Amino acid sequence: MSGESLYGVENSNRPKNDHWGKNQFNSSFPVALCCYMRDKGIRPVYITVAEDFSPCVSDERIEISDVFGTKNAGADIRFEFETAYDPFADFVYDEKLDGIDLVTKDPTAGDKFLRPLEVKLTVVPDSATCELEERLWASELVLRPVTSAYAALSIYSSVGESQEARNIVESSASQIDGWDNAAEILSKKEDMLGTLRRYIKTFHAEQKPLLIHPIWKTQGKTPELANNCFDVFVWSDLALCKAFIDKSAKERGSRAVSRSLRESARMLRCLNDLHTKGKVNIQQIYKGMSLGKQTDKAIALSGTTTGRYMKHPRLVKPAITKDALKEIILNGGQRLLSPERRFDATIYFTCEQLFNGDTKPAGR
Repeated sequence: MSGESLYGVENSNRPKNDHWGKNQFNSSFPVALCCYMRDKGIRPVYITVAEDFSPCVSDERIEISDVFGTKNAGADIRFEFETAYDPFADFVYDEKLDGIDLVTKDPTAGDKFLRPLEVKLTVVPDSATCELEERLWASELVLRPVTSAYAALSIYSSVGESQEARNIVESSASQIDGWDNAAEILSKKEDMLGTLRRYIKTFHAEQKPLLIHPIWKTQGKTPELANNCFDVFVWSDLALCKAFIDKSAKERGSRAVSRSLRESARMLRCLNDLHTKGKVNIQQIYKGMSLGKQTDKAIALSGTTTGRYMKHPRLVKPAITKDALKEIILNGGQRLLSPERRFDATIYFTCEQLFNGDTKPAGR
């Protein structure tokens, strides 16, 4: 085999040499890591919401194949990066649905759409937890508006037309006259959050994977990888929704709408439109409903927050060691990375050590 490549990512909309650039490696490498874990029989850590609204984290509930949208561990899968999930187009008024980080397809069934997935590769520890005990280390998670939008569409696609769902969201949403009115959103905060909690409790069984959250663990603040350094956590659509509901609930006395409260209001508005009209204007909500905040970012969760949801032994000791890089990055692919970027630099120099200083790509 010649030519730089990543494990398992043979069939994609990215040519092999396009996996290594800025904003590419951070999504291509996680897919390769997932493929590697799938073939090694290592399940991801799945973060969900229990019936009582408590977070549930387990490495026994799903396999990587389930995350990709197929029960067949040996299935041929096509990976489409930065692509819209066309089945959701039926739920939106918008002329064009924005793309998500990853869409999986079944090439044996005419590229049938399988799953829309966001991908967030993050380091452990982050700046908020690096001074704490190692057992408390966690990673920051920054979500885009498109993540929240796809969460709403994903939830609706599972729940479907339901009178019970409509009754839950409409009872609260119908009381809001101005979704762009910060004062009104603040005044209806408790009612909105209570409604979303009730919705999630009622339909918790319908949640499904939405966010692939791979981690890479370093030795504290240093750029050196820990020996056990890679793993994959997966958040369900409802778990992501719970995260910003919880953060909104803890914010007291604010005279401004926080990003987390805005995401809660957006979620309620989306679900209400979907359950009452069958469609939603995504652009109007996620780009027009700013409530005094810039719309390029939905919400940022520091490690002190994500650690409560990701609390699992594999956050302390990830399942994959750094030696696995030799099996994930193939044929000298590390030579195409850009060492000025933190993750690239860590991988680049780690690979050089693993390959005993041989930096010449194989097959050349």
